[in-house]
Amino acid sequence: MLRSRKQSTVPGAQPYEGVTGVYVLDPVSSTVGFSVRHAMVSNVRGRFDTFEGLLKLDGTRPSRSEAYLSVQTGSLDTGVQGRDAHLTGPDFFDSSTFPLMTFRSAAVVPTEDGTFRLAGHLKIKDIELPIGIDVEFAGARRDAYGQNRIGFEGTTTLQRSDWGLTWNSTLTTGGVLISDKVTLILDISAVQLDEAAAA
Repeated sequence: MLRSRKQSTVPGAQPYEGVTGVYVLDPVSSTVGFSVRHAMVSNVRGRFDTFEGLLKLDGTRPSRSEAYLSVQTGSLDTGVQGRDAHLTGPDFFDSSTFPLMTFRSAAVVPTEDGTFRLAGHLKIKDIELPIGIDVEFAGARRDAYGQNRIGFEGTTTLQRSDWGLTWNSTLTTGGVLISDKVTLILDISAVQLDEAAAA
């Protein structure tokens, strides 16, 4: 859920008012990653190295904010070349046929305790399904280059089989090689566009 780490407790305050604007994701300072249980005993973690995104934030009325993300599935990196080749191949992402994985927001839903849930649609291969992402607002400030920068951290848990990523292998000791449950991890830094660029 979106929650400011420095959220004001003053009734009627607008803790996000200063972040209104259009932002582009900074891929150098951001991470789009995942974690999945492997062989029933450990977690494999990975990330996508090539992606781009856009945030349209309304700090006065956060429910009107929008988010878009496009990820190149072939940029997947788990640190093991053979595993990456398998994951980007036909058994999983089939990156040569479906090079992009996309997310587009549908709603930013406020809750009674001042937090938010980002609802939207995630498309993997040719399947687009609704998901909800819990996001924490990490802060906003001007960086060393004079740019207005904003940060978010988010997570959500998915069933990969819902998007047709069903490949698996049965272990001789029982269970399966790869869990169906995948945790998506977002650590986002975005830079505000000036008015001309935003238009």
